[in-house]
Amino acid sequence: MDLHILAVGRLRGGPEAELISDYLDRAGKTGRAHAIGPCAVIEVEDKKNRGRDAEAELLLGALPKDAALIALDERGKTLSSPQLADTLARYRDDGRRACCFAIGGADGHGKALLARADLKLSFGPMVWPHMLARAMIAEQMFRAASILAGTPYHRV
Repeated sequence: MDLHILAVGRLRGGPEAELISDYLDRAGKTGRAHAIGPCAVIEVEDKKNRGRDAEAELLLGALPKDAALIALDERGKTLSSPQLADTLARYRDDGRRACCFAIGGADGHGKALLARADLKLSFGPMVWPHMLARAMIAEQMFRAASILAGTPYHRV
């Protein structure tokens, strides 16, 4: 099952981009034997600044067919890393070909995207910069692949 970070806005070069790329590469390599990966970022941009509903349309338009959709949302459910790994394994085992983690724009997700989401996931009550949220979810993708592969990266 392919894993994607589906995000509003463009990531420029720099330490965040390098960190995200590294975690996505590691997740794909670690998960390959367990049908997890490859992992990539899909970016969309609302150049006319039409708001979160327009951004939701762009994100949904970029969503691969039949993909599981996890919307990162501050009002979502908090999961442990093993719970996230179990969720990804369930999507994979249910025959989903892809799973996308959606990161909205500055005003969050539009109603259509939240309605389509299979899961609304929160990193807790704090608000995080979107580029840092990308790095955090990329690391969790690697951690989930590591948990499913039984490697010692994740320790309880």
